[in-house]
Amino acid sequence: MKKLLFIAFAVTSMSIFAQAREKGTIELTPHIGYTTSFWTGDNANSDDSRNSLRIGASGDYFFNDRWSLRSGIIYNSMGVDDSFDEIALNYINIPVNANWHFGSTRKWNLNFGLTAGFLASAELDGNDVKDFIENFQLGISYGIGYKLEITENFSLLFDLQALVGLTDIIVETAFTNQNVGSSLNIGAVFKL
Repeated sequence: MKKLLFIAFAVTSMSIFAQAREKGTIELTPHIGYTTSFWTGDNANSDDSRNSLRIGASGDYFFNDRWSLRSGIIYNSMGVDDSFDEIALNYINIPVNANWHFGSTRKWNLNFGLTAGFLASAELDGNDVKDFIENFQLGISYGIGYKLEITENFSLLFDLQALVGLTDIIVETAFTNQNVGSSLNIGAVFKL
C-alpha cells in the first residue's frame, strides 16, 4: 500500500510541475485557427463580419516560469463580408507579445502586445484592390490560452487571440476604418 501511495504521489508531483519552464526554455507552436473579423470606424457595421482561416507558428522564449516573450509569423485573413460585397484582406502578421503563465501548474497563459501586419493581398469580390489598401497595419494583440500536456516536451495549446487595428486600412480617404478580429486556435507545442 505504501508503494502504491508513493507511486501515485510521484506521478501527481511530476504532472503538476512538468509545465513550469526555466529561464532560456524555448517553445515552438505551429497552429491553425478560425478567425472572425470586421471593421470599426466610419460607416462600419460589426454585423458585416468575415470568417476565414488563420495559420502560423509562434515561439516563446521563457525569462522564468511565469513570463515569456512570444513572437512568430501568422497568415491571417481579415476584412468584411456584407450582403453586397466581400473584402478579403490577407496579412502576414508578426506579433511581439509579453506572455504571462499563471495557475498552479502554469498551464494557463495571458498575452498582450503589438502586431505588425504586412498586406499580402486584397480583393473586393475577387478583384485585386491592393492599390487602395495600406500595405502596413499596426494593431494591439492579446489573448488567453491553455496548454494540455501530453508529454514533458509536447503539449496541445487551445487559445483565443484578438487583434484591434490602430492604423487606417484604406489609402487616402476621408473615412477611417480599422480591422478588428478574433480567432480560436489549436496548436502543437514543442519544447526545444
